[in-house]
Amino acid sequence: MAAVVAQCHYVFGLRTGVANNVCFFDEQTIIFPSGNNCVRYNIDQKWQRFIPGVEKSRGIYALTISPSKRYLAVSERGERAMITIYDLQHEQCRKRKVLTAGDLATSEFVSMSFSPDCKYFVAQSGGPEWVLIYWMWERQKVMATVKTTTILNPIYQVSFNPVDNAQICVSGYGVLKIFRFTEGILKQMGFQKLDTQNILSHAWVSEERIIAGTEKGRLLVFESGDLRWDMTVAPSRKEGPVKSTSGKSRSANEDEQEAQTETPQVTAITAYSKGFACAAGPGRVLLYERTDEKDCYRKTREIRIPQDPCRGDPGRAEQQQIMSLVISPTEETLVTSTDHHQLYSLTFSTAEMSKGEQAHFEHLCHSFHSECITGLSVCVRKPIIATCSLDQSVRIWNFETNTLELYKEFQEEAFSIALHPSGLYVLVGFSSKLRLMNLLIDDIRTFKEFTVRGCRECAFSYGGHLFAAVNGNVIHIYSTTTFENTLNLKGHNGKVRSIVWSGDDSKLVTCGMEGAVYEWNALTGKRESESVLKSCGYTGVSLSPDSRAIFAVGTDFTLKEIQDCQILREVSAEDVTYTSVVMSRTGRVLFTGTSAGTVRCIKYPLSLQRQWIEYQAHASAVTKMVITFDDQYLLTVAEDGCLIIWKLIDKEGRGLKRDKEICYAEEILITKSDLEEKNQMMSELRARVEELKMENEYQLRLKDMNSNEMIKDLTETFNQQMESLKTKNQIMKAEKGWQESKHQEVLTEVLDKHSKAIQDLESVSSQKLLREYEKYQELQVKSQRMQLNYELKLKTMEQEKAEALQKLTFHYEGKALEKQLLLEQSQEEVRAQLKEFEESRKQMEEDGDREIQDVRVRYERWLIEEREANLKMKGDTGIVKKKRWVIIMTNHSAIRATRCEGACPSVHICAQHAIHRNVVQFSSLQKEVDDKNMQMDRMRGEQTRLQAVIKSLEKDTLTLKKEIQERDDTIQDKERRMYDLKKKNQELEKFKFVLDYKIKELRKQIEPRENDIKEMSVQIQDMEKELGTFHKENIKQELENRELSVKLTASEKELHKERQRVWDGLALIKRFKTDLHNCVAFIQEPLRLKLAIKDLHDRYIHQSDMVELAGIDSGIKMEYARQQEHLEKSVASLKKKLTRANLGHSAENVKIMQENVTLITEINNLRRELKLTRSQVYNYETQLGLNKKQKQQASEVKGTPTPRSDPPEVIQRLELHNEAETIIQLQNLEILRLRQEIQDMSMRKISYRPPSTSKLPALSKL
Repeated sequence: MAAVVAQCHYVFGLRTGVANNVCFFDEQTIIFPSGNNCVRYNIDQKWQRFIPGVEKSRGIYALTISPSKRYLAVSERGERAMITIYDLQHEQCRKRKVLTAGDLATSEFVSMSFSPDCKYFVAQSGGPEWVLIYWMWERQKVMATVKTTTILNPIYQVSFNPVDNAQICVSGYGVLKIFRFTEGILKQMGFQKLDTQNILSHAWVSEERIIAGTEKGRLLVFESGDLRWDMTVAPSRKEGPVKSTSGKSRSANEDEQEAQTETPQVTAITAYSKGFACAAGPGRVLLYERTDEKDCYRKTREIRIPQDPCRGDPGRAEQQQIMSLVISPTEETLVTSTDHHQLYSLTFSTAEMSKGEQAHFEHLCHSFHSECITGLSVCVRKPIIATCSLDQSVRIWNFETNTLELYKEFQEEAFSIALHPSGLYVLVGFSSKLRLMNLLIDDIRTFKEFTVRGCRECAFSYGGHLFAAVNGNVIHIYSTTTFENTLNLKGHNGKVRSIVWSGDDSKLVTCGMEGAVYEWNALTGKRESESVLKSCGYTGVSLSPDSRAIFAVGTDFTLKEIQDCQILREVSAEDVTYTSVVMSRTGRVLFTGTSAGTVRCIKYPLSLQRQWIEYQAHASAVTKMVITFDDQYLLTVAEDGCLIIWKLIDKEGRGLKRDKEICYAEEILITKSDLEEKNQMMSELRARVEELKMENEYQLRLKDMNSNEMIKDLTETFNQQMESLKTKNQIMKAEKGWQESKHQEVLTEVLDKHSKAIQDLESVSSQKLLREYEKYQELQVKSQRMQLNYELKLKTMEQEKAEALQKLTFHYEGKALEKQLLLEQSQEEVRAQLKEFEESRKQMEEDGDREIQDVRVRYERWLIEEREANLKMKGDTGIVKKKRWVIIMTNHSAIRATRCEGACPSVHICAQHAIHRNVVQFSSLQKEVDDKNMQMDRMRGEQTRLQAVIKSLEKDTLTLKKEIQERDDTIQDKERRMYDLKKKNQELEKFKFVLDYKIKELRKQIEPRENDIKEMSVQIQDMEKELGTFHKENIKQELENRELSVKLTASEKELHKERQRVWDGLALIKRFKTDLHNCVAFIQEPLRLKLAIKDLHDRYIHQSDMVELAGIDSGIKMEYARQQEHLEKSVASLKKKLTRANLGHSAENVKIMQENVTLITEINNLRRELKLTRSQVYNYETQLGLNKKQKQQASEVKGTPTPRSDPPEVIQRLELHNEAETIIQLQNLEILRLRQEIQDMSMRKISYRPPSTSKLPALSKL
């Protein structure tokens, strides 16, 4: 791995095409996508933190933040779309959960939203399914899904009700639907038909009210699904167009008027406490506030994007389409993003201060590139970065302060850029010309143009005295001081894509799309080395610090190291294409950019293995990469318009050591006229400052005087208010005393009423207690009945369970034995068939070889004989022809002799005799010729017959070959079948092993269950004993209750007696008091007083009675308390026992039910296995039957003789076939005998097998 790593330091750019691409994390921090990262940007302190994207994703598609501002959800495209939820309170923004669509095949989620309590999450998938998915995201559980629309009507936004977790709104083309999550599904509520309305955005402004914006500039207010209010956001004719500034061009005015005549689109809506804000066309935002009237909103402010003075056409900035709106948590700041990759903000407080003026947005941080960045360059003397883009702009950035220093837009596209090492000049390649420009304090001005069209690459030398520019396949080298074209380097056949100067400016390395890498001498213009690979089109090249090694990347997915015209090493990029390459100044590490937007850090020297670190950087292909001269920063740009600054550090987290400390220059360029204007402006501003100071001092004095007068008035009014408050305080004290006395009286009345109410409640509660006691007795009887019924059910269930277990064990033991027998039979049959097949194959091969040999020998003999006969016939015919020719010649000579004059008669007679002899001889020869011809005809007939025989034999050989081929095929098929049968045998053996194992497991399971049954039976017996004890205790308690009731009646009687005694005692006390009062009259007469007291004592007091009464009262109270305590304890213990028994019985019921369920499932599984084994056995039987049929057919084919013309051959063939038939019959008899023996053996084994039922017991019995 590389010893140097890159850490994302700062990003300049915004990614568009992302739904809800700006979010507020807190009052000072926003989150927005840039490249393939999410950026946390602090508005005040200007720092950035990064959340990298997921590897191998196709980019971010949507963002959303939870209402609590804790969680951020990021939707990313891919083969399977995913949503990643991050915890923003964690320092590293830890990944919390990853949500996917499950079985739904979707590549993107177009919109997402969190519920108000952040427990639920909803996302809308893209086309063609358009499914809404509702998650409980912390458990990654999909609660419900519903299809929201058709293919023709896309969905743009989905949101939760801000109060209700179960209510969701979905809007799109002709769609605004409200769904409610009830009973595990998403049900659609009432909605309006909006077939003609393309709803681009919506927002909840209250629990029941939704505001939606359309493509035609209409605002629709829905309440409970019904349309309540409709208005347009288009500017009225009275307002007219906004007045243009003096610097605005005519074309800008025309464009603005055209834009205003078009219907504005409401692309974004956001709600806040006072109302809502909405986008109303290009560069325009409207604020609406709620009025006092019901269902009404009033437009309070219009905010516009300002003109950009740095653009060639300043009015183009106003035509940006607003894509999203977001308001800070304290509703102090409004932030918006546009389709031109820009971020704008507005502070409401400053806008309210300037209510009379037109409110304008400001750039949130900097102005970004809006299209592909084509050029990137740095310099030695200043910490600045130069970039150019297809948006016709050139920007100068500072990578130390992370700011945009200069920015200017031109009238044509810029393709390449190069900074002079001094940082004072910049070289830009436009579509028409190459321009050398000055970097002034506030402007970029051209001072020299070169006729180089469409310059795609340009670069200054390290010394700055030369620069190279590319024009197609030619490289022009110019002098920076004289601007002369010193060299033209020609040699490339394709377009040049990259140029690099060596460190000493003596060499220039170039690469082109034709697959060539050339090294040029910058002084002579000669080509010093080359490396050509036509299969690769090179797109980037870099040099090592010592200029020995060249690193090139191209379209062949590799990184190449080239030295001395040879490719030393190639490192594969695997699944992406390298687009650019750069090496650090130290030569320790290489950085490459890919077509997927990632950046790879590769250690040098290169290795063939995959040793690199890959960083998620951009959302599209990387176009340029540069490392600063101090090796502290890596800069990358891409087609997505983003510039990323990477901090280069070692693995221990420290910055790289600099070889030389670089001191950056602070001087800048400024023209004389600009300096004079600035000086004049400064003098004017100083004068203006002095005037403002005077005015401010005068205003302060006036304010001091006014404030003193106001303080006097306030002190007077304060004193008057103090006196009035003192009088009020006295009055309030008097009222307080009166209210306290009144409150005391009311309190006494309430206490009296409360005591009476308590007495009434005591009497009522005692009656209720008696009723509850009666109910308790009834419930106790019911519980006893239920226990009895439960015990009976338990017994019956146990009996049924035992019977079912016995039946199952017998049944499956029988089945297992059957399977074993079937396996053995099938194995024996397979063996017999194999032997039979081998023997038949050998015999067939021997018979075929014999027949072929005999036929070959016979036909060879016939051919030799026929050839000899043909030769003899040819010789005879030659002799006959010669004799015939001689006779004819002699006849002709004789005839001539007879015709000659002067011939003698004897000569004539001799000639006639000779002619006669010749005629006789000719006739005999003619006969011989005829005989020979007849013989020739016979021979020809015989030859045709033999040819027919040869053809028939050839046909026989062909048929025999076909039969041999067919038999070979059948042999192969049988071998395959044998192999399959072996496999099936192995599977059956495995199945047998599995069945044995399952039987053992079932037996093992049965044993503990039997033990459990025994334990349960013991428990049941114990419970029966406990029930018996409970019955006895219940009987005892009933008796005790009866005794207690008797005692209660007796105690009530005694209570009545006691009350009577109390009343008698009270009467006695009254009489005693009266008598005592009468005795007091004798207080002055002791004797009479003594006598009166003795009479009182004798009359009212008897000592024995008092002692007995006291003893009786205390005994009754003790007995009553003891009985009451005993009854309460017994009731409590009985309740506890009852609850324990109920719990135990319920647990046992649950266990029994679970065991029954498991047994039923096992029975079902065994039934399935039985069906499978039966089907397999049936298949084996059918295969065996087919094999037998094929053998019989083969034997019949072997037994049928073919007709021949030669009778002895036919007899020989018949004999051979008879032998084959006898062999086949013998084999069939052997097969029948073996089958009979197998059946006898199976019958013997079956006789020892226990009987098995054909069907399992019904489940209803279980």
